[in-house]
Amino acid sequence: MSQAIVESTQRLRSALRGLRFSPPVERTYHTLEYAWKPHVRYLERFGKGRKRVIFLGMNPGPYGMAQTGVPFGEIAAVRDWMGIEEPVEKPADEHPKRPVEGFSCPRSEVSGRRLWGLFSQHYPKPEAFFKNHFVLNYCPLVWMSATGANLTPDKLPAAEMQPVEDACLVHLAEVVDLMKPDFLIGVGGFAEERLQRAAGITASKARVGRVLHPSPASPAANRGWAEAAERQLKALGVW
Repeated sequence: MSQAIVESTQRLRSALRGLRFSPPVERTYHTLEYAWKPHVRYLERFGKGRKRVIFLGMNPGPYGMAQTGVPFGEIAAVRDWMGIEEPVEKPADEHPKRPVEGFSCPRSEVSGRRLWGLFSQHYPKPEAFFKNHFVLNYCPLVWMSATGANLTPDKLPAAEMQPVEDACLVHLAEVVDLMKPDFLIGVGGFAEERLQRAAGITASKARVGRVLHPSPASPAANRGWAEAAERQLKALGVW
């Protein structure tokens, strides 16, 4: 099955290639282009078989997937827990304030540190976690303003986002159809809504829910994200 997911991801990569966005977007990073090697390694290693739970994020963080090609890809988690460390190239039009340094990046992705930290606490071996769980991002693109500030998909014009939404939703529906999960869990409200759409397309019977997003921009997440997320997962019947 991992090969089918790789092929679906290749189609997504091609569909998003060459898209242009107007201001306030100054630069766009396509992580599936320059960080393809670690992303494929992630899919091949952990995307095999049916999964009981799929977790979905929104799009790459600047020090996570933007550096490693792995969803919520905090470097220590990807390298030391998952055992993935592959060459990462440079984006086509790199912003001077947002360099891509791959696995040499000294910064930590807080959202990824929190998410993978919770999972690795429950599952010290990644194979045990990925036997029944999988994590992906809805969209692999990163947008930034002239200052280098991060721009999330929900803040961009709907007309410009339509081709992105179309391609990402097709890919998500294909993954759901392949993995046939019992639970579809959005990491935040945006992801939950996209999972509801994908479930409708595939006629999936999976229960759709969400956990609090682990972003440091969220006051609730900063008051104890892991404890809150664990309570939510237990209430949903996931754990």
